[in-house]
Amino acid sequence: MDFTIRQLNENDYVQWKALWLGYLDFYISEVTEEVTNTTFRRLLAENEPMYCLVAEEQGALTGLVHFLCHRSTWTTGDYCYLQDLFVRPEGRKHGTGRALIAAVKAAASEMNCSKVYWMTRENNYRARALYDQVATKTDFIQYRITD
Repeated sequence: MDFTIRQLNENDYVQWKALWLGYLDFYISEVTEEVTNTTFRRLLAENEPMYCLVAEEQGALTGLVHFLCHRSTWTTGDYCYLQDLFVRPEGRKHGTGRALIAAVKAAASEMNCSKVYWMTRENNYRARALYDQVATKTDFIQYRITD
């Protein structure tokens, strides 16, 4: 497959939203329309530390990656959190996910981030097969406090 990785733009809303909803479905999650619209606006805003890259093949978006940069007490530079990565099922196993991760790594490097990190579910075996090739699994456990 021949695809291009590029920044999200305002004309991508319909295709981005379809990918976003596919991602949410995969994780059996829902967000409100307000959250979806706010997220899209933030991803396009120049003053937000949130970013989106998309994979495009022949005019169709086949994947997305959302990431954000944040300060750390452990370094003078920022860290880059790869928050969401999704590739349409028909686009998988063609290097799209790997290319999106590499593009985040390159963008993080340009922004002087000292590391890129992410989480996935333990049973997300297909994605973990890729992640094990491109990154090092840590022994950290996540805890949450929600409203």
